[in-house]
Amino acid sequence: MKNLFGAGATAFLTCLDMAFKSEVEKWPDEEEKPFADSKKIVLRKVHNKGMCMSLLKEYPQFVKYTSLVMTAILTVWDILCLRKKGSYLKKAGLSLGVAGAWSNTLDRWMRGYVVDYIGFQTSDEKLTKITYNLGDFFLAAGSILILLSEFLHNFRKGSE
Repeated sequence: MKNLFGAGATAFLTCLDMAFKSEVEKWPDEEEKPFADSKKIVLRKVHNKGMCMSLLKEYPQFVKYTSLVMTAILTVWDILCLRKKGSYLKKAGLSLGVAGAWSNTLDRWMRGYVVDYIGFQTSDEKLTKITYNLGDFFLAAGSILILLSEFLHNFRKGSE
């Protein structure tokens, strides 16, 4: 039953980000909106044809297939991990990572680009231009949880 929860959470988070992206696609280009009266968080539509921060945007097919392969590997790792007892932190991290990976991979295959829509106002113009989506945050949070899980596992192992 817990395995279904992990898979269900992954599917829900993937669909949540895809729903936000579909809504953002209706917005006019170049429009920026403050998020919930925040002066630091802005919503804007950006089409990213590359990987993180448009890396390799000149090679969209490479990005598309690499994304699919890496997402498939991450998904298999998640499925294998969900079948084992324990490792809840790792399972949560993998579920978050898989949700973010599928959201961005589906975008690349369906639209030909990833829709990013969350930006931050900073004193640095370059940082202010970077735009994210929920999937990016899922990937980052998942990576942190997996690293933390491995750190705690090794720490416990070393103290025995």
